[in-house]
Amino acid sequence: MNSNVQLVKTLLKFTFGLVPIVAGLDKFTNILTDWSQYISEGFASMLPFEPTTFMMIVGVIEIIAGVLVLTKTKLGAYVVSGWLVAIALTLIFSWTYVDVAVRDIVMAIGAFSLAKLSENNFNKAKN
Repeated sequence: MNSNVQLVKTLLKFTFGLVPIVAGLDKFTNILTDWSQYISEGFASMLPFEPTTFMMIVGVIEIIAGVLVLTKTKLGAYVVSGWLVAIALTLIFSWTYVDVAVRDIVMAIGAFSLAKLSENNFNKAKN
């Protein structure tokens, strides 16, 4: 049983470590998508700089969060989970990209699950 739990934990750790890093890096290149499209017009008008600059700041935060998951799994997983919920709520409140919001909630649950797995006594290594 412990080997299956460890396998799931490892898969989640690398998923929630690497995906935020890749998404964060893509905020600088926009290869996967034009990330600024996810900012509502109302929010964009409140920014003191261009939406692309805001998304680069978001990218740096995501890279840090991904590295945190890889190095301090429990803490990093809670950070990623909270970050995904915040993104989902922003999308829901603006009622744009609600499908992405739902997916982010599902991913937040997965990151939260990783954090909880990292708390169990069967994990002898520090997280």
